[in-house]
Amino acid sequence: MNIKRWIGRREANWKQLDTLLQQVEKRGIKSLPASQIKELASLYRSVSADLARARTNQVGNTLVKDLQRLTSRGYNQIYQGSRRQDWQGLGEFCRWGFPAVVQQTWSYIAIATAVFLLGALISWWLAWQDPVFMSLVVPEQLIEQVRDRQELWMGSILGMKPLASSGIMINNLSVCFRAVAGGITCGAFTLYVMAFNGILIGAIGTLVGQNNLAYPFWAFVFPHGSLELPAIFFAGGAGLLIGRAILFPGQYRRVDALKFYGSQAAQLMFGIVPMLIIAGIIEGFLSPSPLVPSFLKYLVGIGLFSLLVIYCSSRKVEDTSK
Repeated sequence: MNIKRWIGRREANWKQLDTLLQQVEKRGIKSLPASQIKELASLYRSVSADLARARTNQVGNTLVKDLQRLTSRGYNQIYQGSRRQDWQGLGEFCRWGFPAVVQQTWSYIAIATAVFLLGALISWWLAWQDPVFMSLVVPEQLIEQVRDRQELWMGSILGMKPLASSGIMINNLSVCFRAVAGGITCGAFTLYVMAFNGILIGAIGTLVGQNNLAYPFWAFVFPHGSLELPAIFFAGGAGLLIGRAILFPGQYRRVDALKFYGSQAAQLMFGIVPMLIIAGIIEGFLSPSPLVPSFLKYLVGIGLFSLLVIYCSSRKVEDTSK
């Protein structure tokens, strides 16, 4: 190989890559138009091949080191830079993306919430009217503990907080995933999950109310329920989105409707997971703790729910100065 001729032929590419990298290092990858980003990637691959050839043909340590530095800079900007962009994208979704998708799908979330609350209301009324209904919904062991011993069941969590917390998270995630997966039944199973959980909470609420344990029970529920219940409502909305795509694709082909509404459902699930993790930690450690006064638990629950509402109502302000 004629080394001088090879260097003369390839040197322009090296200088062009160096120029593009200098701009990216100063202003970031977004400062380049799409065509130059493609050119950057192409030049990086080309120079990497040149480095391999330079090593093979022993063209000299100085040139090899220069090409090594150039390819290292290219690698850092193309691959490490893309990872930074991934983290930036995740941060952008957490800050603005999730509230936006909640606002876009609020009607489906509202339907899921209404089914849950209707189930809770019907269950509450039936449980007050008919003790037999209570026994059909609530386990007999739980009824005996509350009615006969005047005890709530939260004490069982205290001795195994980390294990209980992880178990709670898994259970809550399973409820949410069932609600979302129920969308493939045209939303029928999603509605069943929402109604069933509403019926259960309505019956338990009646049980503790009849036995004068409502105040400590709701003090236990408020801290984690302020995140856990909205997460379940969001999951119900996600399931109904999938059901809508199957039943009423509208202007889309059914496949395209599934892609569109399925994407919104997936975004809701991405936001639900951290909510349930936080709720599980609170339910395992703070909610059952006898060291925390009940009134403070109520305040924590109200505060968390208020922050969630503010967060989900936030909108991204577009920069119009450009």
